[in-house]
Amino acid sequence: MDLRSGYWQIEVDEADREKTAFITPDGLYEFKVMPFGLCNAPATFERMIWSMCLCYLDDIIVFSPTFDEHVRRLELVLRCLSKAGLVLNPDKCLFGTKRLSIFGHLVDGEGVHPDPG
Repeated sequence: MDLRSGYWQIEVDEADREKTAFITPDGLYEFKVMPFGLCNAPATFERMIWSMCLCYLDDIIVFSPTFDEHVRRLELVLRCLSKAGLVLNPDKCLFGTKRLSIFGHLVDGEGVHPDPG
């Protein structure tokens, strides 16, 4: 699953917004949502990790030993995303696949392999 503008769905606490301030010729601005480029942004985003999925930046991989367990875990992850107000990008999501191509690798039930493509 791919979150739509994942970082920008994470609100910066009002007390911390001044730490994101920057100046332009048009004035002083502070981010209300987490911008890309902050040194702790990836770690902050990835702390939203569950024991049934892996998160890397704005990508989430739900894994499980059986299809029934996969459906249960997927439902839990989707509920958690919904509760947090996070939105998926459906055009970039795959569900129920046994093999996944990601970051130049093929991932399946047998492990991680180089993607021949």
